[in-house]
Amino acid sequence: MSDKIIKVDNSSLTIEQVCAVAKRKQKLSLSSDDSFRSMIEKGAEFLDKLLEKDGAIYGVTTGYGDSCTVKVPIDLVNELPIHLYTFHGCGLGDFFDEETGRAVLMTRLASLTKGFSGVSYNLLQQLALMIEKGITPVIPQEGSVGASGDLTPLSYVAASLCGKRKVYYKGDECDTADVFSKEGIEPIQLRPKEALAIMNGTAVMTAVACLAFERAEYLSKIAAKITSLATFAINGNAHHFDEILFDVKPHPGQQRAASWVREDIHTGEPLRNPDRLQNRYSIRCAPHIIGVLEDTLPWCRSMIENELNSSNDNPIIDAEGEHVMHGGHFYGGHIAMAMDSLKVAVANIADLMDRQMALLMDTKFNNGLPPNLSGAKGERAAINHGFKAVQIGVSSWTAEALKQTMPASVFSRSTECHNQDKVSMGTIAARDCIRVLELTEQVAAAVLMAASQGVEIRHDLHDEEIELSENIQQMLAQVREISACVEEDRELDTDLRNMIGAIRQQSWNLYE
Repeated sequence: MSDKIIKVDNSSLTIEQVCAVAKRKQKLSLSSDDSFRSMIEKGAEFLDKLLEKDGAIYGVTTGYGDSCTVKVPIDLVNELPIHLYTFHGCGLGDFFDEETGRAVLMTRLASLTKGFSGVSYNLLQQLALMIEKGITPVIPQEGSVGASGDLTPLSYVAASLCGKRKVYYKGDECDTADVFSKEGIEPIQLRPKEALAIMNGTAVMTAVACLAFERAEYLSKIAAKITSLATFAINGNAHHFDEILFDVKPHPGQQRAASWVREDIHTGEPLRNPDRLQNRYSIRCAPHIIGVLEDTLPWCRSMIENELNSSNDNPIIDAEGEHVMHGGHFYGGHIAMAMDSLKVAVANIADLMDRQMALLMDTKFNNGLPPNLSGAKGERAAINHGFKAVQIGVSSWTAEALKQTMPASVFSRSTECHNQDKVSMGTIAARDCIRVLELTEQVAAAVLMAASQGVEIRHDLHDEEIELSENIQQMLAQVREISACVEEDRELDTDLRNMIGAIRQQSWNLYE
């Protein structure tokens, strides 16, 4: 863990900071500066003043959503937040893992620190304390339509702050009340508007988007590395990645992808396979495909970080000007579009690697490599099948990834008595993106192993010594630390899982 502490106040956070806290790579510290505390408390004090005047405040003295016309008696106002997180305790499906839960806490904290949500400083302290102590709400993945925010999944955050429901703690799922008792933490009593401020926002979809972004960014580099290995393995034309060639079509991400491949293979070398000037598209157009992802990432970052650093609940409390403003900042349309777009770009990477695998495996296209990349020799070759079954797996994972690319954002459903009559589906889009990333990482692990074997076989086939670049040698060594060359058939599921783990942990420094 880094010694550098992320100070959380009303300044902007980055995707990387959210991910670092989620992965326990960095700690956070909630600002205790007097000016920051005063700014936060001013919102809560303004709401108290309005309550004293018996003002009608949405979600404070009224019901929620379509029930906003129902006036809540003043003596029941303090019970209303409890009812909000209680009746939203209906999430289903798998639970988000602890890393994602920590990212959710961080993203909600980031939004509430902007000072426009009418919450107390005590609430922020409780959120920060849970992150610090490793107490993470167990949050079901299903139940949000992405507007009015992530109401149901975030109810599990609100409830946990009050000592309710379950949390991850020291590797186990525990009752929150028991964990608070062990740690000497007092459950908080939510003030008026505080349950709404926690739940009526985009924290879950934004947290998932931050984690998805970081994984996609790394996968882009993995795809470039696999392209380098595959190009060498099939005796490909290195000139397809020439700098002059890419200067005439200057998409920045495409140029960057080509430059990464040039770092690995030498474009100045003579062609080793002069019979075929142009390799098939999965080699020749690889920078163009990886480049789409590379050029998608910057604008996805812009939308994700804008959402991360926004006040995205309702109503917005302008304590300085003493206004309560009713809007729709809980609408997750930007995250939905970012995630729908990112998952398409990532799925195309899976498809690219799947096609590269097909070239490597097939003797009609691999320029002299053995069938299925089998490392067996002599009479043993007859009974060995190399990566044959792995390719079938790659095809399956790729197909499922491509199937997941249907945009979620266009599947708006009217709900809640037609109050929420147009919704973002941002959380579903983000979850879909994670699934596409999982499948693409599986494809990458398999093709990385296969392409590495192809490079080694190609290197052995040449009569003259062909020097491997330092980058390629390093990658081969890293692969071999996890998975040995496949000579005799063996079960590869453990190797594949370990390789997937290395990719997800971003174990290798690939390119600057």
